[in-house]
Amino acid sequence: MIPSPYSNNGLPLTLGILGGGQLAKMLAQSAYRMGLRVAVIEHGANSPAGMLTHLEFSDGWTNPDALQKFIAASDIITLENEFIDIAILEAVAEKRAVFPMPATVKLVQDKLTQKETFAAAGIPVTPFSVLASPSDAVKFGEKHGFPFIIKTRTLGYDGYGNATVQNAEDCSKAFLRFVKGGVPRKLMGEKFARFTKELAVMVARNRRGETAVYPCVETVQERHVCRMVLSPAPVDGALRRRAQDIALACVEAIGGVGIFGVEMFLTEDGEILFNEIAPRPHNSGHYTIEACHCSQFENAVRAVCNLPLGSPEMTVPAAAMINLLGERRGAGTPDSVTDMLRFSKASLHLYGKSEARPGRKMGHITVAGNSLDEVRKEAEESAEALIW
Repeated sequence: MIPSPYSNNGLPLTLGILGGGQLAKMLAQSAYRMGLRVAVIEHGANSPAGMLTHLEFSDGWTNPDALQKFIAASDIITLENEFIDIAILEAVAEKRAVFPMPATVKLVQDKLTQKETFAAAGIPVTPFSVLASPSDAVKFGEKHGFPFIIKTRTLGYDGYGNATVQNAEDCSKAFLRFVKGGVPRKLMGEKFARFTKELAVMVARNRRGETAVYPCVETVQERHVCRMVLSPAPVDGALRRRAQDIALACVEAIGGVGIFGVEMFLTEDGEILFNEIAPRPHNSGHYTIEACHCSQFENAVRAVCNLPLGSPEMTVPAAAMINLLGERRGAGTPDSVTDMLRFSKASLHLYGKSEARPGRKMGHITVAGNSLDEVRKEAEESAEALIW
């Protein structure tokens, strides 16, 4: 028998979310729609998700008192980012069920461990190696060719923590760049993947091992930040199915429970290579709110509550999602949305962040329609119509 999430002394269970950003906000919205309650812990008050609940713990998870109060208020706990210290996740898991489990997060939090795990599972990856010194980096470049990528093994996202090195001199510069508080960061090298497209697939998996695999999408990057998502990816159907198979294999290899975003490269010779995995809702899955039977956020809630999963199939032939990135420092909301809202097929999502800064994700727009050309055009034009 499937346990009910509505059996806490006659009250709905409370889903605790570690993190209060836009991903937590959209998770909370799905949880509320399903009749659950939500608790949020974040470093700072009035986060996008924290504003939605009176169970907001704004002193953050590194504050022992705040963390204990958050745990006490929650029945099941999930997370919106993978950068929380494993020791903290393990301490939380001693008192409440946490999904994804700390053991899963531990396998993906360090990108070297992540690549080693998936390579051992037979998943195609780019050649990689630990880099302990600039000379290690030079040797890696001599073996696998320049340019290649130097990455911080932890705390890297949206291009932060990545450096493309063209020669031996760049290797030394990269090591100097990745020094924090006088201590060098742990680094790894990856062979440069010569790709034609970047692909992504969302996968939901509940505690019983049931899965929901979303369509393969193309992600279009701008200055190392995802600017647009096109679904389905404009590639051959066999390649899309191959990407879905790889994504599912990744999630099963780490015993994942929850929702996972799997990023991949389509190389110039038609091969699909794993790039990175995020153990949480992902930017490449935002389109699912308008374009799929069950969004990534609802399936994330269903998965961690061990409920049957909803259909990941699209309800329309095509969808485009475009990120609204900060262009300057200032207020977190546009000066006007009037012109944008004249695009009748465009759905606007503003995250409620108090401050904008260049490159920061402030919201997104999704357009669902009959063709990729149609939805891409309307998404781009509606985004241009916003006045910031």
